[in-house]
Amino acid sequence: MGRIIKALFVLAILGFIALTGYAYLVDLTPEQSEVTKPVVLDAN
Repeated sequence: MGRIIKALFVLAILGFIALTGYAYLVDLTPEQSEVTKPVVLDAN
């Protein structure tokens, strides 16, 4: 039973390291573009 818990603990640590590495190494910035929208002002 102890070996299973130890294996799960090691897998959890490796998963956390992999997730952290993915977040740092992969370009996750969104594409940016200029958006223009006409605005009608009511001056009454």
